[in-house]
Amino acid sequence: MPAVGIPTSGNNKEYVGNLTPYVLATCIVAAMGGLIFGYDIGISGGVTSMDSFLKKFFPAVYRKKEEDKTTNQYCQYDSQTLTMFTSSLYLAALIASIIAATVTRKFGRKLSMLFGGLLFMAGAIINGAAKAVWMLILGRMLLGFGIGFSNQSVPLYLSEMAPYRFRGALNIGFQLSITIGILVANVLNYFFAKIHGGWGWRLSLGGAMVPALIITIGSLVLPDTPNSMIERGQHDEAKAKLQRIRGVDDVSEEFSDLVAASEASKQIEDPWRNLLKRKYRPHLSMAILIPFFQQLTGINVIMFYAPVLFNTIGFGNDASLMSAVITGSVNVLATMVSIYGVDKWGRRFLFLEGGAQMLICQAVVTACIGAKFGVDGTPGELPKWYAIVVASHGHGVHWVGSSPVKSSHWKSDQLLRASMLVNMIFTFIVAQIFLTMLCHLKFGLFLFFAFFVFVMSIFIYYFLPETKGIPIEEMGRVWRTHWYWKRFVSEEEVHPNGGYEMGKAGQTVKNV
Repeated sequence: MPAVGIPTSGNNKEYVGNLTPYVLATCIVAAMGGLIFGYDIGISGGVTSMDSFLKKFFPAVYRKKEEDKTTNQYCQYDSQTLTMFTSSLYLAALIASIIAATVTRKFGRKLSMLFGGLLFMAGAIINGAAKAVWMLILGRMLLGFGIGFSNQSVPLYLSEMAPYRFRGALNIGFQLSITIGILVANVLNYFFAKIHGGWGWRLSLGGAMVPALIITIGSLVLPDTPNSMIERGQHDEAKAKLQRIRGVDDVSEEFSDLVAASEASKQIEDPWRNLLKRKYRPHLSMAILIPFFQQLTGINVIMFYAPVLFNTIGFGNDASLMSAVITGSVNVLATMVSIYGVDKWGRRFLFLEGGAQMLICQAVVTACIGAKFGVDGTPGELPKWYAIVVASHGHGVHWVGSSPVKSSHWKSDQLLRASMLVNMIFTFIVAQIFLTMLCHLKFGLFLFFAFFVFVMSIFIYYFLPETKGIPIEEMGRVWRTHWYWKRFVSEEEVHPNGGYEMGKAGQTVKNV
């Protein structure tokens, strides 16, 4: 592939570099880390719907589901211990992501990826061999620690390895692997549930060792990134590595900028306090509110509990698992549409289109469930096309849109952490209370989610500027010209010359 020029600033400076087979292969292997997250999202709901699993670990839930036909259909899975099996992972991921940030920065992306793979493998082994509920929850927490490390290191690794022009596309590969992981988990659940003897759930839970093995081996064979080497003072090795991954000998300009950015980032004494400054309020607001809305639209919990949800509303065990496969398939297709359209149509358009689609589907879902079950939860049968309707709720745009708005190096790091923390906190909360909310709100639960889809869409329409095709150093002008955010960003704080902005007094931070 010929060398390409990568525009990085308002003065049209370009970095030369190739998308070499070496870089492409390393990024593909690293993106497989998304399988860890995706597999886990898809696997727990299917296992929870298996009768043999419920008999062994949650007999009270099984009795409500199979033996007590007077139980309100909406409440048959209502168990805080059962939801803790799913949600404990995200509480652990929240804690791990805080620790992982330090490990990733001080010891490199590869070591953080290795920790993630090993922890995930340990969790998968414990879950697959579980004899009691405490083993299930311990295993899930180890999986969560693994996800915390891998989610911190893999996207960063991809960003630093990819040439600037291809960075967005390769980063979305991580998001695509998440949706593929969900689909693979749903397919495996469907077939493992058919195993005679009722031990298929062990294969489902233990199967998480496969993506864990991929990322573990990958962390051992993948090269370290030049950025990571520079952060640890290995400048000569970093320059040689940069030459190899770019496929050209003259990388002095990009290398100098990487060193300058690293040094400037180190000079900022308290980046968290710096991020709270008034001029960064637009960036921080987006980093917090987008993942907040993402969780309260209900998309993640529907992916977590898809088989349970389908079983609750009248599908048999086999049909509920197949419906989850359909949901996962639509999710993958929607993500591919988002990958195609994110640079063509922009994040803002995809957010608004996805919000409109989700709002319509929430209304249809509410009407279908309300018509068949009413408020007393009397079992009934839904048309088989209902699976497609619920699946359509899962538009893949939100993985694309949830990344923080473009900003300089140190801010991007802090914004990513803030976004991940908010995401994990609300994922844990919504996953823990979802089945209880279904029991008490009944079909009104989907109206609850629809309300937040509506609020999210209004917020995006009025407050999120389009960033398509806008270089990092021009983002200050985007905020400055926005009808609301301009009150926080003064003209003096917009620095178009070379992409510099002030850190502490007398210091500059270069946007690279």
